[in-house]
Amino acid sequence: MPEEIKEQKPEQFKIFDLYDVSNIEVKDPAMKPYVCLTAKLLLKNQGRQTDKLRSTKINVVERLASRLAVPGHVGKEHKIITSWSSGKYTHNMQTVLKAFATIQEKTGKNPVQVFVEAIENGSPRDEITVIESAGARYPQAVDCSPIRRINLAIRWIVQGAYNKSFGKKTKMADALANEIILASKLNLESFAARKKTEAEAQADGAR
Repeated sequence: MPEEIKEQKPEQFKIFDLYDVSNIEVKDPAMKPYVCLTAKLLLKNQGRQTDKLRSTKINVVERLASRLAVPGHVGKEHKIITSWSSGKYTHNMQTVLKAFATIQEKTGKNPVQVFVEAIENGSPRDEITVIESAGARYPQAVDCSPIRRINLAIRWIVQGAYNKSFGKKTKMADALANEIILASKLNLESFAARKKTEAEAQADGAR
C-alpha cells in the first residue's frame, strides 16, 4: 500500500516576504474588526477598494505608507513636502520598510505588532466637537468611532515623525521608527501619545 500522504498546509504569506502577520494580536476589542492585517506579498491596493468602509479592507501598513505622501498640516504650521515624500509608492514604502527594520533591530519584536500597539496607544477614545445653539458655540465631548481612531493614530504618527525630521539631520525612516516605538510604549515623548492624552483631557473637561 502506498504510504499515506500527509496534507501540508500552505505557508502563510508574509508582508514583502519579511514580516509574518498571522500571529499579530489586536488587544483593543473595539478596534479589532477594523485593523486590517491581510497577508500579501505586495501591499498595493491600486485604488480597487471603492465600496463602503473601504479603509477597513486595506492593510494598515499600506495605509501608513499612503499617509507619508500627505503628512498634513499641524495647526497653522504649513510645511513644504520634501523630495522623499513625492507621492511615489516605492519611495514611501521603502521608508516604511527601513523604519520597520530599525524597529526590529531595536526591540527584537515583529515591527507590525509594534505598529499595531502604537495605533492602539495613539488613538483617542473620545474627543470634542463644537455645538452651536442660539448663536452660542460650546464644546461637547463625543465618542470616537474605531475607524476615526485608526485614522487619527496613523496621522499623528506620521506628523510626529515628520516634525522631528523636517529641516533636521534625522532621516524620516529613523524618526518614524522612533515615533512608533515611543507610541507603542505610551511614552508622552511620542507626538501621537501626547495628542491622544490632550484629546481625552479636553473631552473630559467638556462633559
